[in-house]
Amino acid sequence: MLLDANTGRVITSGPESSVKLHVVVLEGDFSNEDDEDWSQETFESHIVKEREGKRPLLNGELQVALKEGVGTLGELTFTDNSSWIRSRKFKLGLKVASGSCEGFRIREAKTDAFTVKDHRGELYKKHYPPALTDEVWRLEKIGKDGSFHKRLNKSGIHTIEDFLRYVVRDPTKTLKILGSGISNKMWDVLVEHSKTCVLSGKLYVYYPDEPRNVGIIFNNIYVFSVLIAGGQYHSVDSLSETQKVFVDTLVKKAYDN
Repeated sequence: MLLDANTGRVITSGPESSVKLHVVVLEGDFSNEDDEDWSQETFESHIVKEREGKRPLLNGELQVALKEGVGTLGELTFTDNSSWIRSRKFKLGLKVASGSCEGFRIREAKTDAFTVKDHRGELYKKHYPPALTDEVWRLEKIGKDGSFHKRLNKSGIHTIEDFLRYVVRDPTKTLKILGSGISNKMWDVLVEHSKTCVLSGKLYVYYPDEPRNVGIIFNNIYVFSVLIAGGQYHSVDSLSETQKVFVDTLVKKAYDN
């Protein structure tokens, strides 16, 4: 709103009530609340331009046309974060567009200070807990497009579910895929993070021979859970030592297939 400095009322008529304004970016520490009487030159000196080699700092509807002293900001997009300037914050400012109003001064307007964060940082964040369908670089110690990520992808490990299935079937082989650059501590952190995934209820049944008198049930990351024998279901905790040896043989056979 365009206000009369003397009365505080909205100016609804006259040429100034329909001026065009230009949106700019200001330094976050420009003009405290007790310092509202700045000059045009001071305002201009605090306008922030894009960094060298970057796109214009602000894109979108940079012009605002007043109607009876009232205007509305349109959609605006920042192309850079605010971490590189002294205050680490921006303000939006409004000034009369060049050639829009001659003969008298309309003081510029400004918003409160705010921080602009780089959205790309959000895209690279790890997930807690991760999802089975997340890409494998969402895990601790795996950098997006880094050497570990590339090695895993080359071996067909693209998601966290893929990774867990490899670890369950052959942890030593999975560790070798990552190469000598991963320490035991990094490996432990990586595996521990992956195991915080919430598993789906999907189950797989493996029958080694026909007829299907004996079988084993795996969860969705191929961890053995139940033995089927003689029409009975035996959980992993209820197996005898002899059954455990038998199950180990079946599990290895299932993994090989």
